[in-house]
Amino acid sequence: MVIPVIEEQAIINREVVESGRVRLTKTVHEREELLELPLKHEEVQVERVPINQYVADGAPPPGLRYDGDVTIIPVLREVVVTRLLVVEEIRVTKRTINTTHSQPITLLHEDVQVVREAPLGTAPAATTDPARPRPTE
Repeated sequence: MVIPVIEEQAIINREVVESGRVRLTKTVHEREELLELPLKHEEVQVERVPINQYVADGAPPPGLRYDGDVTIIPVLREVVVTRLLVVEEIRVTKRTINTTHSQPITLLHEDVQVVREAPLGTAPAATTDPARPRPTE
């Protein structure tokens, strides 16, 4: 008596199946914005003050000096008598000026919309991705 022995074998195959599609739409928006920039600059005021005063005999000639934020520079002239005459003083005052400058600039921002679509051959049920809220403008 012969008993047949039967053996089964399983063959497993994989294939790619489209389960859906996603369409991304990117939109770039421009908006003008006024940019406020703080600026700082300095102004110098020069004042000429006539002195016309002789320097005392044997005294050293006056030099550069400061009176607060004013720089005083003596201007000397030698006269024939070989005495020094202070003709004038030049007073230099420096001020710092703070201003604000407005500069219009263009800013860009992107908005991406995600649309999920059904795979080909099924009912067309396109929906917007609810996980990403749209920004308000």
